Amino acid sequence: MAEQTAAQHELATLVVESLNLETVTPEQIDPDAPLFGGELGLDSIDALEISLAVSKRYGFQLRSDNPDNRQIFSSLRTLSDYIEQQRAH
Repeated sequence: MAEQTAAQHELATLVVESLNLETVTPEQIDPDAPLFGGELGLDSIDALEISLAVSKRYGFQLRSDNPDNRQIFSSLRTLSDYIEQQRAH
């Protein structure tokens, strides 16, 4: 498993807390593993919860109509990278 960056760990913690994942710790989320359809078993409702938590924490919206969402939400790493890009603007 790849090492999490500080930003990825913060995001992993947000995911675990916002989804009330009881069997997963933030440290157990592999940055490169699929967020959806993988071992986390997340679904589209979870994506909405994550989007809401991200908008509250980071101050920008992840739009549901963004054509890049499949790529953005593909892993912890891609979601974290996207958030960092948006925060830099």
